[in-house]
Amino acid sequence: MHTRRKIPAQGFTLIEILVVIGMIAVLASIVLLAINPLRQFAEARNAQRESDVNAILNAIGERLAENKGIFNNQVGTCLNPLPNETEFIGNGGGNAYDLRPCLVPNFISEMPTDPKDGTNTCTSAACASSDEEYTSKYTITESASTGRITVCAPGAAESAITESSEFCLTR
Repeated sequence: MHTRRKIPAQGFTLIEILVVIGMIAVLASIVLLAINPLRQFAEARNAQRESDVNAILNAIGERLAENKGIFNNQVGTCLNPLPNETEFIGNGGGNAYDLRPCLVPNFISEMPTDPKDGTNTCTSAACASSDEEYTSKYTITESASTGRITVCAPGAAESAITESSEFCLTR
């Protein structure tokens, strides 16, 4: 008499597959929470903002040093003194202060713009044509009493970083 040997079933059951998928989902969510890419990108933008503010102040300092402490030259492209009230750096309308003709290309290669909201379509050194403009989203103020210059990056108050606030540097 021949007896048939029973062959064990191969493969996984549906329950086993669902358990493994569930464990992978839990581990993936834990890793995403630990990495938090939104926070990482926000911190990278804030580091760029700090670098930009520092570069703008360095360029202003170089211009002041070259012109014996006077920012505007009364001749040519840089006619206006630095603003005594906070103004946005740019050449768009409103209360924008056009800092670009004073600094580019002699003291800085190009005006920095906010990594999230700033724009710059200038292709010529003069940035004079109607379709060329920049809006840095940074602000500038010169204290009337002390003469110290403050450049701020208001966009540094990112929602992805709860303890972040506007970044300002004064010299």
